[in-house]
Amino acid sequence: MTSDPDIAAAAEHDPREESGPIREAGWLGRIVERGGILFAAGIVIAAFILIQEVVLRYVFNAPTIWAHETTIFLSGLAFVYGGLLCTARDKHIRVVLIYDAVGPRIRRALDIIISAVCAAASAMFAWAAWLMVGRAAFTPQGEFRLERSGSAWDPVYPGLMKVFLLIVLTVMAVQFAILTINYARGRR
Repeated sequence: MTSDPDIAAAAEHDPREESGPIREAGWLGRIVERGGILFAAGIVIAAFILIQEVVLRYVFNAPTIWAHETTIFLSGLAFVYGGLLCTARDKHIRVVLIYDAVGPRIRRALDIIISAVCAAASAMFAWAAWLMVGRAAFTPQGEFRLERSGSAWDPVYPGLMKVFLLIVLTVMAVQFAILTINYARGRR
């Protein structure tokens, strides 16, 4: 046990231990949290599609041409959205060797710095995604045409995934900016 009351108070209540978005995530964190159920349902749907495909392939010898790409697409959407959800919940990856060893004031400064750097990085990745979407969603003549998979079924999943990645990275940059501002204000 420590004699420093600031460290003892921080150790007793760690907002990262709670479920749901942290308060500093603000209104956007609450929206992101509500959207999570949709992508969780996508994982469940993907599991049912895989079960159906196993039965069709091995029991009836009648596989589909769409199951594999659809499950990959649904799972990919969930994983991409998961990064945004982790941001709103403050569950993103961080090295806590220093973070957990310092008091609340230094921890707040680290939160500000980490959030600002992550906002900048997310914005740069969003810009890269924008360039990628330009090639995946538009022909050289400027017509809208989503990139296709090139398989026998040939869905537009690759193009849709790139557009979704752009949207999520943009929202993530905004979420990190909100976190930076709220940490700087000292809002808890």
